[in-house]
Amino acid sequence: MAEIFLLREFSPPIGLVDVQKMADDTFGCMPLYDMSWQQSYLSNDGRKMLCHFKAPDAEAVRRVLRLNSDSGEIIWTGSIHDAGIQGPINTVVERNFSEPVSIEKLQGIENQGAWCLEMHQVTFVSTFFSMDKKHMFCFYLAPDAESVRIAQRKANMPFDTIWSCQHLQPERQ
Repeated sequence: MAEIFLLREFSPPIGLVDVQKMADDTFGCMPLYDMSWQQSYLSNDGRKMLCHFKAPDAEAVRRVLRLNSDSGEIIWTGSIHDAGIQGPINTVVERNFSEPVSIEKLQGIENQGAWCLEMHQVTFVSTFFSMDKKHMFCFYLAPDAESVRIAQRKANMPFDTIWSCQHLQPERQ
């Protein structure tokens, strides 16, 4: 099974009730395409949602979404790099690159700036990294998005946007 990521933007913004309706409309179709929802991150302003699925390929996710959505989405296959830290993820950092980058290079930059993260009480949790090596979403535990923004700038880490989020997960049995 592949790790599939979906980024959706909403105008007007959505809330948890809207997310639940989307889930109700979509989840029944997922078994038909051997797809399972792993987690989502809804921005606190309701304008973005990043979702993580396991599926045979990105096309399976596209098929399910076509049945229940007419909004624009960005879907890609990637890998997960986990720091082994558990906790309530509350901040997402989006990084986009014009040329492919190596995760090792970015981790090296972040490791050099680890003192800065620590100073601002920012803890790295995990990363979703696209297979084309041009897109990265990093997840942090932090007092707020501004703390992450300051730490990223001081550590010379590239980023496009940083947003606060609610971390949504299926109930595991």
